[in-house]
Amino acid sequence: MKSKAQNPNGKKYDLEERTAGFGEDVIEFVKGLKKDAINRPLISQIVRSATSIGANYAEADGAESKKDFRHKIALCKKEAKETKHWFRMIAKANPEKKNDCRELWKEAQELTLIFSAIVLEKKEKSKIDNEMG
Repeated sequence: MKSKAQNPNGKKYDLEERTAGFGEDVIEFVKGLKKDAINRPLISQIVRSATSIGANYAEADGAESKKDFRHKIALCKKEAKETKHWFRMIAKANPEKKNDCRELWKEAQELTLIFSAIVLEKKEKSKIDNEMG
């Protein structure tokens, strides 16, 4: 059972593919950054957080329980939010890359919103299930 996210144009996206593609886009982006004392740690952090979104989603998709699924989806949300932070720092350190950072930040924001909605939906469903016995 794969989750589908709907974009404003009505196209459906496979979240596993979308999160993996985002990680790949971030890897390609950081290849174009100069490797200096400021960028090296930022690159390391953003590659970790951005690629972790897809890894955690893959784990959520294969979760062994509802609780495990909720936990992994919450990690996806956390990593997406962290990735937004690192894009802000990279944009500050590399003003010439600000527009690229903004575009990738927007995708991280969309992923944050998608995973926030999934977390909320699962919390509400869990509450209803508990009330019904």
